Amino acid sequence: MVRRTLSAVPPSRRRFLGIGAASAAAVALGTGLFPAPSHRSASASSYPFTLGVASGDPHPDGVVLWTRLAPDPLAPDGRGGMGDEEVTVRYQVATDERFSRVVHEGEAVASPELAHSVHPEITGLEPDREYFYRFQALGEISPVGRTRTAPDPRTEPALLRFAFVSCQKWDDGYYTAYRHLAEEDLDLVVHLGDYLYEYPVSGAIRQVEIPDYLATETETLEQYRVRYGLYKSDPDLQAAHARFPWIAVLDDHEVKNNWAGAHTGEAELARRAAAFQAYYENLPLRRSALPVGPAMGLHRRISWGQLADFTILDTRQYRDAHACHDGKSATCSARLNPGRSLLGTEQREWLLHGFETSPARWHVLGNQVPMTQSDLDPGPATRVWLDSWDGYVAERDLVLAEAAARGVRNLVVVTGDRHQNYAAELKADYADPDSATVGTEFVGTSISSSQDGQDLGEQGQALLAANPHLRFVNEQRGYARCFVTPELWQTDFRVVPYVTSPGAPVSTRASFVVEDGHPGLLEG
Repeated sequence: MVRRTLSAVPPSRRRFLGIGAASAAAVALGTGLFPAPSHRSASASSYPFTLGVASGDPHPDGVVLWTRLAPDPLAPDGRGGMGDEEVTVRYQVATDERFSRVVHEGEAVASPELAHSVHPEITGLEPDREYFYRFQALGEISPVGRTRTAPDPRTEPALLRFAFVSCQKWDDGYYTAYRHLAEEDLDLVVHLGDYLYEYPVSGAIRQVEIPDYLATETETLEQYRVRYGLYKSDPDLQAAHARFPWIAVLDDHEVKNNWAGAHTGEAELARRAAAFQAYYENLPLRRSALPVGPAMGLHRRISWGQLADFTILDTRQYRDAHACHDGKSATCSARLNPGRSLLGTEQREWLLHGFETSPARWHVLGNQVPMTQSDLDPGPATRVWLDSWDGYVAERDLVLAEAAARGVRNLVVVTGDRHQNYAAELKADYADPDSATVGTEFVGTSISSSQDGQDLGEQGQALLAANPHLRFVNEQRGYARCFVTPELWQTDFRVVPYVTSPGAPVSTRASFVVEDGHPGLLEG
């Protein structure tokens, strides 16, 4: 094999730590904010929509659409087989899959500054309605995507159907769970992080030959772009994107394992800036999420009428450094320090203000790392992971106390990260076994990370023995499906028996119900 490597020379400080006028213009054109100049065009030697289409962040009057032109998604320079030219991309939105009634159309410019991705933000649509969309560029038409607008904020829908997912290491297994997810009848999908992994890639499980330049850890913008090209080429992931609008937020592996806040040197900030840009380029995110160097606006609220508010948290950018170390500990008293923060002051105040002002019946926190205490020692010691809320105990206690004090009717936290399914009751004080239950948390397993898994191993048994507030633990792969009505919330843990070979069936391993006004878990 001919060895091809990516440049390891770090780009200029300006490229990483700021956005110049040219990039700002590219963003405006790529979102369709301004009309696309008609002379901007190019040609490609093969199909440009190899990475599929997507939509996201539904509002009552519209959504953001996404595609990225990449006729050669694994090109080692990160360009996806595209050159330096800007390309006009046309898009249509219709009420039917055959596009006999087009209700919105326009143009955006795919520029090399943003890896020839476009993020047109569509407005003027009707609330709580299904739409179809497609793109056209370089003489080709994209696959058709389906999306949905959020309900009118003055109404309370009878039903919300969504799934939440996380942790999809490409070389740990097939994305069979996404194929089953795409066949569900849902309104939206929430992705809670670890969309990709920065580690060197192996082709052993998928039985493919991996180029040498993918068998290295991602550090540069070019490397992150190629890694997204690999992950997004998966047809099952594309099917899930094309079927539903997504609400996405990153965790750690989109950058580097267990990174924390701004507690790092310039080289690491440069790496973070590259990772953030590639993340924006490859997800259906609004321009409000556009990164400026190593900073990115990801925490936000999305309402589903007055039935539910999704409060999407960012538990990476603003956190204090890990207490003691970032592994598991039974002796780290620093994790109890009252000044430690996972959210940062501004985001925490924003969260608490939302508790007070939200009219929603169900307040949903989209959260990257488990909030519930997850003790691994069934004996008298408390041994916990320090990367989760267990490493920031005072702030967890404050958030839960304020949710109760500010009148949150039903607090439900949905979480990724752990490669395990949990159903947990959130306690006001984990040091007191009789403490009040103030909310509910559902932790979802991985799509493929950690390979096949098992129903319940030694670690899961230890968690159940040590944590009476944990009602369920499972260690298989899959996703969580939620049905929400004004009267109750039901979470189904959907699992596949294996991911190291294709074609696994899906089943519901367990279901749990939360009743309106009554925090705590009932078996479904």
